[in-house]
Amino acid sequence: MMSFAKLPGLLMLRLGLTLMLPVAALCGSVAPTYPQTNPAAVDRPLTLRSDIQEADAKTGVVTARGNVQIDYPARQIQATAAQAQYFSKERRIVLSGDVYVLQEGNSLRGENIVYLIDEGRFIALPKSNRQVESIYLVPEENAAAPGTQTAPATPAF
Repeated sequence: MMSFAKLPGLLMLRLGLTLMLPVAALCGSVAPTYPQTNPAAVDRPLTLRSDIQEADAKTGVVTARGNVQIDYPARQIQATAAQAQYFSKERRIVLSGDVYVLQEGNSLRGENIVYLIDEGRFIALPKSNRQVESIYLVPEENAAAPGTQTAPATPAF
């Protein structure tokens, strides 16, 4: 029989191993909102931080609760939420509770946000009687690269 002193360590080891497989799959499967042309980006890490994390190997669902932070530098995605669930079989991430997503300077804020991995699409829902907020950086149509701008021509009189 095993002593109770070893039980927390073994549970943490099993939980860690259980979490590693779905998170490793998530690292290589989260798609950007634009076409991916760099195959090397598949091996880049996705970091998930939270107060509590659980994984169910049978259903393929990973749940993170409490001060959830997601950082995925390969896709320039950062997110915060009260809870996040990764559904590996459906290939989607569900963020809930005061969700904030930042990607390439564009931001999205809502109560619930679903990220459809294969489509690279976010679906946001607000709190009751509220609205979803998004802020997009819109580049100038004729913007030149920084440092290459020329002075405007002097008008002829």
